[in-house]
Amino acid sequence: MEKKMLKVTIDGEVRSYPQGTSYRAIAADCQPRYSHDILLVNRDGKLCELHKLLDRDCSLKMVTAQDKPGIQTYERSAVFLMLKAFYDVAGRENVERLSVEYSLSSALFCLARGSFTLDQDLLNRVEGRMRELSAAAIPIEKQSISTDDAVELFRQAGLVHKAELFNFRINSRVNVYSLDGFVDYFYGYMVADTSYVKCFGLELFENGFILRLPTQKDPEHLGDFKPSLKVFKELSSSTLRSQALRASNVAELNTAVSTGGATPLILAHEAMMEKKIGDIAAEIASRKEVRFVMIAGPSSSGKTTFSHRLSTQLRACGLHPHPIATDNYFVDRDRTPRDENGNYDFEGLGAMDVEQFNTDMTRLLKGETVELPTFNFKKGMREYNGNFLTLGEGDVLVIEGIHCLNDQFTHSLPKESKYRIYISCLTTLNIDDHNRIPTTDARLLRRIERDARTRGHSAQATIKMWPSVRRGEENNIFPFQDSADVIFNSALIYETALLKPYVQPLLFGVPRDSEEYLEAKRLLKFLNYFLAIPADDVPKTSLMREFIGGGIYNV
Repeated sequence: MEKKMLKVTIDGEVRSYPQGTSYRAIAADCQPRYSHDILLVNRDGKLCELHKLLDRDCSLKMVTAQDKPGIQTYERSAVFLMLKAFYDVAGRENVERLSVEYSLSSALFCLARGSFTLDQDLLNRVEGRMRELSAAAIPIEKQSISTDDAVELFRQAGLVHKAELFNFRINSRVNVYSLDGFVDYFYGYMVADTSYVKCFGLELFENGFILRLPTQKDPEHLGDFKPSLKVFKELSSSTLRSQALRASNVAELNTAVSTGGATPLILAHEAMMEKKIGDIAAEIASRKEVRFVMIAGPSSSGKTTFSHRLSTQLRACGLHPHPIATDNYFVDRDRTPRDENGNYDFEGLGAMDVEQFNTDMTRLLKGETVELPTFNFKKGMREYNGNFLTLGEGDVLVIEGIHCLNDQFTHSLPKESKYRIYISCLTTLNIDDHNRIPTTDARLLRRIERDARTRGHSAQATIKMWPSVRRGEENNIFPFQDSADVIFNSALIYETALLKPYVQPLLFGVPRDSEEYLEAKRLLKFLNYFLAIPADDVPKTSLMREFIGGGIYNV
């Protein structure tokens, strides 16, 4: 019987294919028009793996590693390949634990424990095995099994956290992937076979190793590995704190929530955070020459609440903090530079009146009285409304802004007068040992809720602007991380469970026919792993109140 012909629209061109044609075959027809391997297809707003078969008239968009879903799929598949190769080389029976911990400068930091010596020779053999598997083009197969079978499968494989994760799954079935007999579960899509994973490298790093990967900008080459060692140390410390609270993965967090342990967990982590802030304040107080506390960090890190809480602790140390917002030193709108698209570039250093800021701060340091500006965002210009300040004994300025770690922004201020703090939401909570949670996801969820609550923005609008926010961070914040005196991790173990009931309805509001729908759907699937935590027992001083509301700082 002749197969039915279906219409497929690709880049505006209508083609005909027999029903049952694989998307891989269709992608092969289109591949010459693309510079990078096609890894997935977007069928009318739904991502599909290449092994899927054409079953309807549709429009297709090809997805490569230069697209966000594509680079995420590449990373996921590279992890699967690495795990398989590591078990092959070290021997599955000799591996006690192999975990992917967090992203670190175009690489993934991993830990390995067992009856083997983790050295570069072992990693070279694992990488060699990865290349053998890649060259063999072994299919990565997806299989749907019952949730009960998945629990038993992973329990027998020693992947206890993965098995426990499925105890909180409502669906009766789960998709698992197999590669040459090795079976694992992954949150998201995979490439069709191992030949798609070509660019990777393994290197020893600190107490573990890194899996080096390409970037979305350049999928054919390894990204530069230039890690912030201060950020790495803070991530390592945060991991130990999570382990101490017995909440280092989603299964452990869900167990705490389901057994009535959410409130003690919330209070314990909040106490840890408050102690850290108190320690920072004590160090600042011990440095008698410090007059400027400079705070910088990426979007939705909780900078505003942190500055309030730090000010409270500084007062407890006998100092007198005064908040200064660098936003008041924007140049007037008619002098604001524009980006390559002709839009105002508010995040570059050129948008700031650097010289006026330095003049005012230098005068304050000398003991002079200075009238500080207020920026009128409606008019797009600075105004002076009689806000005078003189620095006396014990006075310190708590200054928050995107450029606060950049020496060019504070070029006239003596180094010893500045104490620099880099704050970021560095989540170390992972779904399980092989599925990490990107720190950018945690910040995006925070931003979606805050934008909706304080600015009336839809989740779609926030998701749409997020890539430009990230570009600004990469240019103006991340390069200066290691210049900080201290790194403050604002991530809270329980925050995703707390944000779930706030963010879920907003994400469901993203239109299915919009470009932002894929990201909204991905985040919704991610939130499904978590049991929700009510906000009742979250302290009013909590950093999370900056996002969900109900705090005492009115932010």
